[in-house]
Amino acid sequence: MNNLRLLAGCALSILLSGGACAYGQSVVTLEEIYQSAEANSARLRPYVTAEAEAVKEISVAKAGRLPDIDASLSLSFIGDGFTTKRDFTDYQKAPIPHLGTGLAVGVTQPLYTGGAITGSIELAELKSTAARFATDLQRDNIRFELTGFYLDVYKFTNLRQVVESNLTSARKVLAEMQARYEQGTALQNDITRYELLVSNLELQIIRIDNTLEILNNNLVTVAGLPKETKVIPDSTILLRSLPLQGEEWWQAEARSNSPSLKLARSGVDISRKAEDLVKAERLPKVGLQAGWTMDGPILVEIPPINRNLSYWYVGLGVSYNVASLYKTNRSIDKSRLSTRKAAEQLAAADEGVSMAVRADHVRYLEAYEQLKTQQKSVELAERNYNTVATRYSEGMALITDMLDAADSRLGAQQKLIDARIDIIYYYYKLLFTSGKI
Repeated sequence: MNNLRLLAGCALSILLSGGACAYGQSVVTLEEIYQSAEANSARLRPYVTAEAEAVKEISVAKAGRLPDIDASLSLSFIGDGFTTKRDFTDYQKAPIPHLGTGLAVGVTQPLYTGGAITGSIELAELKSTAARFATDLQRDNIRFELTGFYLDVYKFTNLRQVVESNLTSARKVLAEMQARYEQGTALQNDITRYELLVSNLELQIIRIDNTLEILNNNLVTVAGLPKETKVIPDSTILLRSLPLQGEEWWQAEARSNSPSLKLARSGVDISRKAEDLVKAERLPKVGLQAGWTMDGPILVEIPPINRNLSYWYVGLGVSYNVASLYKTNRSIDKSRLSTRKAAEQLAAADEGVSMAVRADHVRYLEAYEQLKTQQKSVELAERNYNTVATRYSEGMALITDMLDAADSRLGAQQKLIDARIDIIYYYYKLLFTSGKI
């Protein structure tokens, strides 16, 4: 549930009760769960931050096109010198001005780097794209996990209603047995066995309530909802008209939209670009250079001249790492292996997604057939229970027949709930696998 919805519910609660707002039961759609997780999920935030960091890395790489400017300023004390003959005789003191100063400014503008700067920028852009795909993949994982929690809450909520209905029926039958026992037409053993059935149903409701509490906590935690929120699933989710596209349509959607495939493809692009950067080390670097220097005193003259010497220059600088001729071969071979590994990982990911889509589509279609079967099973189990109950009340059936009929009806109703949920689950599983959730 988004914050606006929560605030609206809070305001309504205050108006109706005149007191403080407390989060309670709220009907929440699956889309609202997704929106809340998008804004508040603690597990998604690191990926969003990494994506923003990758965008900043592009700016850092583009800064490589800017000129490098070096400036230096120095002050020094220069001691007196001396002169001697070549055999170190005839020592003579040479006075030198003691204050030494130096000022220099140098500018280097890269003109050609063998594609290193452009390649670094493109590599940063590819990493930014990969970070976005990683965020999408994590977002899809969170959404599918939330879908599982949400549908489980819906399933166990409906299951609780079914068990409660059966418990009500069992208590009614038990009351009739006790009345018949007082009339002498029922056995105490029959009552005991049916009391055991009632006890088991009561225990099953307790277990369902505990399961719902755990699922609700998981749901609100992952979705970033307030801890006090008790989610009530939207009952219309089972009434939606779900599409029945063929497997080829889903396969095509997966190839186009699957974040895992996009991430694997970006891994190949990153490896290829890294390989180009290694190859760029073999090329020379050319830059425009300019500088200005002023030093004093002038020590190259004898005696030294107590003046500043200033000069400037402009020119082209060419550098070449000769060692790259025999060092980069190993790096290039390693980069080629990294590119091949990335391509193999892409092929493996594509194969995995294709198999997952096929399996999910088969299960999706199977869920429809299962629903038809379970609807018929519930109809038969209900009919059987009513028949056995009538015969038992007339003394024509045993207590074991009643217990078996009650168990069969409860089991069929539970499987019908599972069948209905399975259709929605496998539909969202297809959406998840194909990157459309």
